Amino acid sequence: MLNLTYIYRLKLLQQQSQTYDAWLETSRRVWNFALAERKDWYNSRSCRIDACSLKSEYIIPADAPRPTFASQCKALTQARKTNPNLNTAHSQMLQQVLRRLEKAFVGMWESGRGFPRFKKQGRMRSLLFPQLGVNPILGSKVKLPGVGWVKMQLSRPIPDGFVAKQAQVVKKASGWYVMLTLQANIDVPSFAPHGQPIGIDLGLKSFLATSTGEQIARPRFFVDLQRKLKLLQKRVSHKKLGSNNWRKAQQKVSRLHEHIHDTRAYFHFKLAHRLCDQGGMIFAEDLNFKAWAKGMFSKHTLDAGFGEFLSILEWVCWKRGVYFAKVNPNGTSQTCPNCNHHTGKKDLNQRIHLCGECGFQTDRDVAAAMVVMQRGLAAVGHTVKMLGEGLSNSSLLTQESPV
Repeated sequence: MLNLTYIYRLKLLQQQSQTYDAWLETSRRVWNFALAERKDWYNSRSCRIDACSLKSEYIIPADAPRPTFASQCKALTQARKTNPNLNTAHSQMLQQVLRRLEKAFVGMWESGRGFPRFKKQGRMRSLLFPQLGVNPILGSKVKLPGVGWVKMQLSRPIPDGFVAKQAQVVKKASGWYVMLTLQANIDVPSFAPHGQPIGIDLGLKSFLATSTGEQIARPRFFVDLQRKLKLLQKRVSHKKLGSNNWRKAQQKVSRLHEHIHDTRAYFHFKLAHRLCDQGGMIFAEDLNFKAWAKGMFSKHTLDAGFGEFLSILEWVCWKRGVYFAKVNPNGTSQTCPNCNHHTGKKDLNQRIHLCGECGFQTDRDVAAAMVVMQRGLAAVGHTVKMLGEGLSNSSLLTQESPV
């Protein structure tokens, strides 16, 4: 079973847009009410029975069960009978809001994420419809719950044999979009290692260095527009909160954030396709980008979006039949790719790799990319032949027959 997600821009009418805006507000209130119910239950059990607060305390019966997805869905069904706003909104859509809240709590317990937050007005931006009717797509139109047929900008055709299973309507600063989940009953075989191997090394001086000696400069998506963003945010702060001028100024800030995101994603996709054009195997380091984001260069690390790039690269490699794998990143900049000698830790300002044993010299990032390629080939069962000194950086390593 193969699932794909295609994003199209919607052309909603004014009445259709107002309907979805009302449903977003209803979803936000359902989220806040369900979160408050769970939070009150936890606060009522947060202190000992002999050490309650002198000011105030949550009093909930001791036998009251913990709110869960099932119990809150049952309560939602009962509330829809008396609340006209809940009754007007799509029932499965509201249940998906509760499911997302349950997923947020599971992520807090298992992945160490923060406690789910209440959403203020305008923070709920997506509506998820888990089921669509029969033949929901007709040409460049899609049939969505609550609004009927809606025109969409068919930027790319839907593949043959795929059926639309669910839709998520998203409101962005530039308009409304629909994320269609397409499903086909086919199995995609995994790709075996083949072709020319390429190792990549990510960094801040150059966004990416390859084992062939190529270095890609790091674009500064956020940093270059930070001054303009600061100016727009300053204009927002001078407007009266909630006024029309405040909303217009806030819209400009949102549009700039969306432009930064789209520019970064475009660069990542173009670079991923460029790497797939050069080889049949791509190896990258399995880095902890969360630790990078907490360091001295956190702003520049987050601006580069290394984690997002590796996710996009893995997807593009799968789509184009290129083998992709991650290797152990420990010591890649401390190992000579020509003789495997440990050269010791290098300072950040030391950008040249010079081996004291064999005398091999090249750029530091390129040498690390070569080591990544060697580890990747060893992991997939290939050997690497050292050609020695006197050759160009792009031809130092060649692939032999599989072991």
